[in-house]
Amino acid sequence: MAQQLNITRLPAPAVPVLPVAASYDEHRGRQTPLIIDNGSTTLRFGFCTSSEPRCQPNIVSKYKERRTNKPLLLFGDGVEAEGGAKSQAKTPWEGDVLLNFDALENALDYAFIQLGIDAPTVEHPVLMTERLCSPLHSRGLTSELMFEQYSVPSLAFCVDSVLSFYHNNLPSPPVPFTSDGLVISFNSASTSVIPIMNGKGIMSHAKRIPWGANQATDYLLKLIQLKYPTFPTRVTATQTNWMLQNFCEFATDYTSLLRTLKDPLKMREAERIIQFSFTLPVTEEKTEEELARIAERKKEQGRKLQEIAARTRMEKLVQKENDLQYMLSLRERREEENKKQWTNTLQEEGFDDDAALDSAIKKLENDLKKARKKETDGDEQEVGEPPSFPLLDVPDADDGLKEKRKQRLLKAGYDARERAKREKEREREEREAEERREEEERDRDLSGWASKLRKEQETIMNKIKERNRRRAALTDRKSAAAQARMKSIANLAADDRVPKKRRKTGAEDMFGADDADWAIYRKINNAAASSDEEEDLASLQAVEQKLLQYDPSFTHEHTHASLSAQRSALLSAFRPQYDEGDIEGKTRIHLNVERWRVCETWFSPNMAGVDSAGIGEVLQSILSRFPDPEKGRLVKNVFVTGGPSQLPGIVSRLHATLRPILPPEMPLEIVRAADPMLDAWKGMADFAKTDEFKKVGVTKAEYEEWGGERIKRWWGGNWNSSVPIEE
Repeated sequence: MAQQLNITRLPAPAVPVLPVAASYDEHRGRQTPLIIDNGSTTLRFGFCTSSEPRCQPNIVSKYKERRTNKPLLLFGDGVEAEGGAKSQAKTPWEGDVLLNFDALENALDYAFIQLGIDAPTVEHPVLMTERLCSPLHSRGLTSELMFEQYSVPSLAFCVDSVLSFYHNNLPSPPVPFTSDGLVISFNSASTSVIPIMNGKGIMSHAKRIPWGANQATDYLLKLIQLKYPTFPTRVTATQTNWMLQNFCEFATDYTSLLRTLKDPLKMREAERIIQFSFTLPVTEEKTEEELARIAERKKEQGRKLQEIAARTRMEKLVQKENDLQYMLSLRERREEENKKQWTNTLQEEGFDDDAALDSAIKKLENDLKKARKKETDGDEQEVGEPPSFPLLDVPDADDGLKEKRKQRLLKAGYDARERAKREKEREREEREAEERREEEERDRDLSGWASKLRKEQETIMNKIKERNRRRAALTDRKSAAAQARMKSIANLAADDRVPKKRRKTGAEDMFGADDADWAIYRKINNAAASSDEEEDLASLQAVEQKLLQYDPSFTHEHTHASLSAQRSALLSAFRPQYDEGDIEGKTRIHLNVERWRVCETWFSPNMAGVDSAGIGEVLQSILSRFPDPEKGRLVKNVFVTGGPSQLPGIVSRLHATLRPILPPEMPLEIVRAADPMLDAWKGMADFAKTDEFKKVGVTKAEYEEWGGERIKRWWGGNWNSSVPIEE
C-alpha cells in the first residue's frame, strides 16, 4: 500500500490557449521601454510598466496545412496546437549561441503583435537579454535586425542572471546599486557563475560550464531508455523534462546516499513510480449458453479428431497386413526360382539378400502384434517369456555359425539388461535401508539430525559460492585465479612429452592421454561447467526438501534459492519485474537512483561523458582569485537563479560544497531567487524605469555611425566601458 502512494500518473498534455493581443493605446507615443527576455526555451516580453510578462515557448514552425494547402507560420503554443507543425519546429538558439535569426525575427514579430503595436516602426527603447560571453557577431546581427527591421530608437543588452540578482537585491528607496554577491545561474543549455562586486559584474572572472536543463533532460531520457529498453510506449523529451522537474533533486552527499540506497528497502522507499497511459485488451464476456455451446463444439471436434486418428491407424494396419502377405508370398517364391532369378527378384523388390527380407517380415509381424494388442487393451507393451538361445549349447558348425554368433550377441545384451535390473534393485534396497536408518535417527534425535543436515547444506552452498567466486575472478586478469590459469596455459605450451624435433615433423600431440590433462583443462577453461556442479545442486535440493518437511524452524527463506534471491533484491528494487500479462505494470517507470544521479551531473559532468569541471570546481577556481576580505563579501550573498534552481536540495548541496573550501570563521549565506523564472525580466523592468537605462543603450544614430558591433559597457552587460570594440 505504501508503494501505491508513490505512483503518479503521467499528466495529459495541456490544451494550449491562444492569447489575445493587448491594446496599444496605453503606450502609444510614450516610448515606454520594451523588455525582451530572449530565452532558449521561453520568450518573455512586455512593457516595463507591466506587472508580469507575456510568456511563450520560443519555437517557430513554417507549416503547410493539409486540408487547405496553405502555408502557416506558427509560434509558441500555436506549434503545440497543430500536431503536424511539431516536426518542422525550430528555435533561434543552437545550445547557448543565437544562430537562427529568421526564427528570431518571427519571434519578435509575434511579440510585437501580441503587445498590440500597430505602428509601422517600434518606437520604444528595447532592453534585451544575451548569454554570458555571447559572440560579438551574434550581437551585431541582432542589432542589425532591431534597427533595420523595426527601427527601434535604442537597444541595450544585459545578462539575465545579473538583472535577476539586481531585482532581488534592489535597494529601497532607489539608490545606486552597490550589492556584492556570487550569482549562480542555471540555464537551459549552460550554467554560469558570475562574481559581483559593488554592483558590477566582474565578467573577467566569470565562468560557464556546458551543462544545463536540456542536457540533464537528455541524460535522464538516456538512463530511462537504458533501464527500460523494451518500454512499450515512446518516452518524449517533454515527458522526461516533467519527470526532472517533479521527481529529481540534489543530494547533499551523493556518495553517502548511494550507500544508503544499497538497502533494497531504502531504495523502495525512495522510488517514484510514473504510470503511463495504457489500453487494456477488450475481452468479450460470454453467457453460460454460449460457453456451453463452445464446450460442446470442442468436444465434437475432439471426437472427430479421434475418429480420424482411429481411421488412419486402421488404414495403416490394413496396409501393413497387405505388405506382410505380399512379403510372405514373395518368400514362398524362393523355393520355386533358381538362385540367379531369386537374386534379381530381391533386387527388384528393394532387398539386398534373404536376411533383409526376413528382417522386414519380422518387423512387420512385431508391428502388427503391437497394433492389435493396442486395439484390444490399449497397451503397447508386451510381456513375453525370457528369450531362449538354443544354438549356444550346440557345437560350432559351418552352416549355423552366423546365427549362433547372432544369438551370442543377443544373449550378451539380455544378460547386461538383467544385470542392470539387479543393480537398480540393489540400489533401491540400499536407498530404502538408508531411509529407514535416517528415519530412526530422526525419531531418536530430531534436533541433531536437523543440525547435521544444516551443516551439510552449508557445506554444499559454500562449494557453490566458491565455484561462482572463482568463475567471476577468472574474468579479472589481475586476480590470482586468472594468473594461475595463465600459468597453467604456459606450462601446457611448454609441455615436453613430445620432443621439439618430433613436433616439427608433425608428431601426434599427446594431450589427453593422461586423465590429469582433463583436470587441467577444466581448470583453465572458465566457460566449462564443473562436473560436480549438477550433483551439488541435486544434493542441495534433496537436503532442503528434507529440512522443509521435518524441521519446523527451517523455512523457504533459509533455502539456497531464497538466499540467492535476497542477493538480487537490490536489482529487483532498482527495476521491479512485472508478470507478462500485467499491462499496467509494464507501462510504469520506476525512478530511484536516477532522481539524484541526474542532478549530480551539475557537480560532476563527467558522469554523463562531458569533459568539463563541475560547479564545485568552478566556484573554487573563481573564489581563489579574490583575497579573503572580498571573498567573504561574495560568499555572504550566494545567489541562485534559473529554472533548475527550483529543484529540491540545491541550497544544502551548494552549502556542503562551499563550506569546506572557506575559512571556518567566514560566514556563508545562500539564497534562492524569489521567482527564478521571471526575476530576470522583472529586474530588467526595474532597471528600465531608472535614468541610468537611457545611458546604456546604443541609439540608432550610433548604430548608423559605428555599426552593429557598437557596445556601451555597463555593470549589467558583458563589458564595462564605453569604448567601441572591433571584431
